[in-house]
Amino acid sequence: MSRPWRALAPEGRRRAAFIGFALIACTIAVTDQILKRWVIANFDPKSPPSPVIGDWFRIDLIHNGGGLFGLFQGSAPIFALVTVVVVAVLVALEIGSGWRSWLVTITLGLLLGGAIGNFIDRLRFGYVVDFADIGIGTWRFYIFNIADSAVTVAILLMFVLWFVAPHLGVQMPPDRDAEGDRDAKDANDAGSVKVR
Repeated sequence: MSRPWRALAPEGRRRAAFIGFALIACTIAVTDQILKRWVIANFDPKSPPSPVIGDWFRIDLIHNGGGLFGLFQGSAPIFALVTVVVVAVLVALEIGSGWRSWLVTITLGLLLGGAIGNFIDRLRFGYVVDFADIGIGTWRFYIFNIADSAVTVAILLMFVLWFVAPHLGVQMPPDRDAEGDRDAKDANDAGSVKVR
């Protein structure tokens, strides 16, 4: 059974996928910023963590001057510069090939949204606002935010796309034009008569 977006002409699919890519990125970035504003307005970095779902999920406002998982502290300006390059690369990847697969489009959209969310923080504050603290007792995960979550999910999706899926025999959908060329070639081969 053919998928609805596969029935679209290449230009139509490209447009639809790019709109989806932009919407995912904007949704992540906007949600991330709204939630951070609410946390900043209602919590103090000097206060102890506030339980939300018992001890399992707490709000613990911190200023992260590093990268994902708190790595490379004090490197916010460098990360801001790198983010500009990353955003350009992600948009170029989506324009160039992401429209062939919605899974790739979702992955790139999550990456872009997460990159933009934290980039806005670095421009505004010189650090990233992190607040989500999950764990049990003294076993805690790194404090993170919505943008970090989106990037983490995207990294997992990339791992599945590039490492797991090929081993399971799953291939990325090829370009429809290429499919059409193959179908035409097969039809010509079937209808051709060998002359001796």
